[in-house]
Amino acid sequence: MTRLNQTITRWQGMGLIATTLLGTGVFILPQLTIAAAGDKAPLAWGLLLLAILPLALVFAELGRRYTHAAGPAYFVEQAYGKVAGRIIGLMFLFVVPLGAPAALIMTFEFLKPLIALTPQQAVIGELLVIAALFFANRRGLQLSGKVQLGLTLAILAVVVLMLGALFISPQPTMPVPVSVKSGSGHDVLAAIGLAIWSFLGIEAVTHLASEFKDVKRDFIPAILGGVTLVGLIFICCTYLSLLAPFDSLAMVGAFELLLGESGRWVIGLLGLVCGIATVNVYFASLARLAWSFSHDGALPACLKPLNKHNVPAAALLSFLLLSALILVACYLLDQDFPAIVRWVNGVFVLVYGAAMLAAWKLLPRRYRPAIAAGLAACFVFAYSLGSATAYALILVVVLAGWVLGQRYWQLREVSA
Repeated sequence: MTRLNQTITRWQGMGLIATTLLGTGVFILPQLTIAAAGDKAPLAWGLLLLAILPLALVFAELGRRYTHAAGPAYFVEQAYGKVAGRIIGLMFLFVVPLGAPAALIMTFEFLKPLIALTPQQAVIGELLVIAALFFANRRGLQLSGKVQLGLTLAILAVVVLMLGALFISPQPTMPVPVSVKSGSGHDVLAAIGLAIWSFLGIEAVTHLASEFKDVKRDFIPAILGGVTLVGLIFICCTYLSLLAPFDSLAMVGAFELLLGESGRWVIGLLGLVCGIATVNVYFASLARLAWSFSHDGALPACLKPLNKHNVPAAALLSFLLLSALILVACYLLDQDFPAIVRWVNGVFVLVYGAAMLAAWKLLPRRYRPAIAAGLAACFVFAYSLGSATAYALILVVVLAGWVLGQRYWQLREVSA
């Protein structure tokens, strides 16, 4: 495949990976892992980072050798055929309508320190955001990569400022782990099951290889460095959250304890903007992916039309409506977003496991230890998610039936 825009350096690549992985969860997930694992939450993040690094290495090598926009779906197709690859591709497509509502619900958590919202008011607000995103994207308007990078740098600056205040202060207020429960091994696994959300999107590294100046020298160090940076940021946020683990938003409580009363505005507004920007990118990308699948015959032809701005408005509207229905269902069923996060994590764990199996066939034997470590990590992740993996398994069965049914009718029409 032709390489375009070969301008990315090693350090720029690290920044891009960090931008991709940091999103809605950086100020919230640490608190959720503390609720799950207590004082062992930082340990859970450290173990997750160690488990993710082999996966990142394998994805980086796959991306360097098999550069393609379809990412894991393409790897699986190369290793196991078109049917398997299409199933994996459709799994990506149908996990976003569940993941985007979870991200929106998580984003609205940042309003709690600023505005008191009832559950009904919150879901109305979330639906209004979905409507606003439709009108923004139907004209092709998206937040630029520079804005996303700026938001990530702002997050990093806030975390560094808080750590500086914690350790440079003459009488630093250290986290008091005894104020929360002492987590067990099972609790640590439960925290890891939630924390996986922070690394969703790691497959995005496979799309960047063709744009590096020196892909052979810089690509893998950039990926591993970026993933490590993200892991360290989450570990630091978890450590800081131990300062105020029982606040409605622990990072706000920690900020105000260290730097004054402006925390609710700094953390709240930054988290809100980052969350909406992330969800905006989800839907913009999803519409184009659905449009592509409709041209390939994997999805109905009604998703093909483009509006006058060359935006796949029909696909965009269809999946926005699906996400809106999921939001309403979560409200009516009183379903909390940590549970939805686990369902989404289960899908990605399965996809990552499929990519590791593909790597076993596609990559040289010297990568087998890293692939085996990646597969072992996927098994541990699946175990930590428990029954939440049921959603992923149901999705596989439904999509396999869809793809095999399509293939059967296509072959029947050809033979008729």
